[in-house]
Amino acid sequence: MQHHRFSSFGSPFRFSGAVIPLIALNVAVFLLQEVSALNNPLFARDLSRMFGLVPAAFFGGAVWQVVTYMFLHGGFWHILFNMFVLWMFGTALENAWGSREFLKYYFITGIGGGLCYALFNIGSPVPTIGASGAIYGLLAAYAILYPNNIIYLWMVIPVRAKWFAVILGVIELYFSLVGGGGIAHLAHLGGMVMGVLYLWRERMFPALFASNTSTERRVRREMIARWKEVEELDQLRREVDELLDKINHHGLDSLTPAERKRLDKASKILREKESRP
Repeated sequence: MQHHRFSSFGSPFRFSGAVIPLIALNVAVFLLQEVSALNNPLFARDLSRMFGLVPAAFFGGAVWQVVTYMFLHGGFWHILFNMFVLWMFGTALENAWGSREFLKYYFITGIGGGLCYALFNIGSPVPTIGASGAIYGLLAAYAILYPNNIIYLWMVIPVRAKWFAVILGVIELYFSLVGGGGIAHLAHLGGMVMGVLYLWRERMFPALFASNTSTERRVRREMIARWKEVEELDQLRREVDELLDKINHHGLDSLTPAERKRLDKASKILREKESRP
């Protein structure tokens, strides 16, 4: 979770246009899997082999699998974790980027994670399923966009988002090398790497993007401005939270004149930003 109190702008507790349909679609497919497993186990198995990512089938022509595998899951805890992260971090990212850019990023990282897994498992007949490639891509993006926000490991240990992403990346790299007990760690790692490459593509490969059109440059400038606005508002919220905590513990008179002025100004800015359409 983020360290500051949650409010409507940029908050993971505000559902948004793309996150709801994605969660609903994943849950609907999972229920279909579960019902099929109870009533017709063979159909459930065929569902995973047809729409899960089977490297041998993918390179044999079943190219749709690199997309459809993202909507199948291997159990209750698998989908619960993925949808929880999608809800929490995906909503914050969509609020910052807009639905179109968020969906683009989600599928780029999910497909990238699947391709990474398939390339290192060519010929494998074993299907892999789950949205984890995209989910780990969201975690990487959140760490880039909000590097100093606090995430709680196991709901207890506070870690800054940037270090949380680094820890996850190291863990996924380790298990990708030594094997991870049936978990597609390469898909997780691939989603993170694809996300970083996509977000930092111009910084890492400037020569490839030197001839971008004016429209593309304008869109990028608007996105960067939006990111900065989100960070500034988050900082204002943290300041307001600290001042309100001080009032709660020591009373209004404990504020200095400068702190009262800052509280009034920050509160006014937040009200104006959050009331706009």
